[in-house]
Parts: sequence; structure tokens; C-alpha cells
Amino acid sequence: MFPEFLVPGLTAFFLTAVVLQLLLARAHRFLPVDRPNERSLHARPIPRFGGLAILVGSALALALPGGVAPLWLWPIPVLAAISLLDDFLTLPAVPRFIVQIAVAAAFALMQSINPLWLLPVIVAMVWMTNLYNFMDGSDGLAGGMALSGFSAYALLAMLAGDGELAVVSVVLCGAALAFLLRNLHPASVFMGDAGSIPLGFLAAAIGLIGIRRGIWDAWLPLLVFLVFIADATVTLLQRLRRGERVWQPHRTHYYQRLVRMGFGHAGTAKLYFAAMVGCAACAVLVQLNVPRFGPALLAACALLFILMGRCVDRRWRAFEQTAAGGLQ
Repeated sequence: MFPEFLVPGLTAFFLTAVVLQLLLARAHRFLPVDRPNERSLHARPIPRFGGLAILVGSALALALPGGVAPLWLWPIPVLAAISLLDDFLTLPAVPRFIVQIAVAAAFALMQSINPLWLLPVIVAMVWMTNLYNFMDGSDGLAGGMALSGFSAYALLAMLAGDGELAVVSVVLCGAALAFLLRNLHPASVFMGDAGSIPLGFLAAAIGLIGIRRGIWDAWLPLLVFLVFIADATVTLLQRLRRGERVWQPHRTHYYQRLVRMGFGHAGTAKLYFAAMVGCAACAVLVQLNVPRFGPALLAACALLFILMGRCVDRRWRAFEQTAAGGLQ
């Protein structure tokens, strides 16, 4: 990273680490805790307020000298508030989706999106907002995806001379790294909805802004966050095909099945980290050198993940059969 962007990133890292430590030490009895349920991969309660530290640390870093305060960040406190309320009260899905759709629609309209693309953009933003939350269930995954994805955004924004996007992305990287150090296996904290929902929205929002400003092509955000997009999307389609109630908690994401089949949290995280960094690095290199090959690269990576997913599906069926046989 260029030197002038190091200060905001380091500031966000330090502030997030301090806020997170204070929350874990002083406020853990009053904040949300992830108690084992149908979706959990853990047997013990784990705090799920790490996202608050990310947002507070990032906001403070952006407010200090060297930071920026773009108006397009207005959806973040709105999404954080409704998500934090959900962390405490477990709100019904309908009001949460209404807020998310309204925020995504308002944001897209403010970006002067072509009316023909407005509905697909809103759907994509709402889906990205939620799928990030779906993937915050195993040690290290959500923090690793934030660090990898926003690093790609930051580097390309710097090279394009867009200081605003670069600073916001670098700050998110610094905050995500501070959280990740406490979220690696064995995790002592998770993001919770208050962190994963806004970060998912930011992944889509910064991606859209970068497209509008000509910094990267439309395929790049999809490739940078493809690991999360592929896992969550294919899992949803599989559950719909089986006639399951997709709004209910479950443990059938690919990362969840890998953990349960013996890869463990650490092994699954390493596998996913490699895929995240690989996608981000390839996206940046192709965008900088031969952007016209981007769609082909995206299709190739998607096909590779589909083939890998089929392998996991086969191993999972064998695992279930073995487990069922052991119970007889």
C-alpha cells in the first residue's frame, strides 16, 4: 500500500483492537452471544459483537485527520441498527428484508443506475448483504473475506487515484484484520449481524461505486467475493430444490459440511483463505492487464468451484451414510 494510506489503516486496526478488547472485557454480559443452535458449529456460547468493534473502529478512523466521510456511507448506521436489534431480539425476516430492500433501492437510485438495471442491482445488493451474514459461522471466514476482498478494492482504487474509495477500503481492511486476530480458531468472538450485514452491503456498494467511476469492470466484485457468493448461492438453490424452509437455520453450507466432515475450523479456514486470496489476486491482475478476459476468468473460477462443490457433495453423502450406519 502507498504510505499515505497506511495511517488510516493502522489507525482502524488499533482502534478496532482497543474497542474489541473493551467489549470483551467490560460489556460481554450485556451484548449478544451466539448460543449453539441448528446452524452452529460450536458447542459453547461465543460473543457475537465483533462487528460493533469493526464499525466503531472504522468510523473513528474515518473521522480522524487523513480519513474521509463520504455521504454514500449513510446506509451503514441504518443497517447496523436494525441488525443489532436482530442480534438482541431475533426479529422476523420480513421487517429486516424490507429495511434492506429500501436501503438498497435508495442507494442504487442515488448512484443514478440505469432503470433497466435497477431491479437486478437491488436484488444483488440485498443478496450480498445477507449471504455475508450466512457465511459468518466458522472461525475466520468472515474476517478473512473482508480482509481479502477490501484489499483488492483498496489496491485498485489507489492505482486509479481514487483516494476516497482507497481510504474507506483500507480502513475496512485494518478493522477486519484486528477482528480476524480474535476470530481465528479457536474464535473468541464472531461478527454478529451488526457486523456481517453492513460489511456485506459495503462489499456490494463499493463494488458498484467502483464500476460507476470506471475503476473496475462489473465482473470484478463478483470474482473478488466469489468464494462467499458461490457457497451461499449454491446452498440456497440446493435447499430450494429439496423443498426446505430456506429462512430457517441450518448446517448445510459447504464450509459447515467441511467442518463437520473432519476438516475442522482451522482446516476449512485455510482452504477458504487460499481460494479468497487466489480470486482476489487473479481479479486484480486481470483488471490491470487484460480486463477483457475478466468474464472468462469469472466463468472459469465459477466452474471450478462448482466441480469442487460436487466433490464435497459426494463426500458428504458418504459421510452421512457412514454416520447413519454407525447409529444402527
